[in-house]
Amino acid sequence: MENKDKVLRVFETSSEMLDAKGISELLGLDKKEVTKIIAKLKKEGSIISPKRCYYSLANK
Repeated sequence: MENKDKVLRVFETSSEMLDAKGISELLGLDKKEVTKIIAKLKKEGSIISPKRCYYSLANK
């Protein structure tokens, strides 16, 4: 499973907004890598940022 898929799965299973630091700690990935993945997911429209630096699935 690619890191992008892992990050997306975390969003799918979470009922709260998440930040890059929290996701990186959950998955054991580098925060910079998670930040890049979040930017890609946001550009694709998979996630949104309702609050600065916090993200959630776009369809929740």
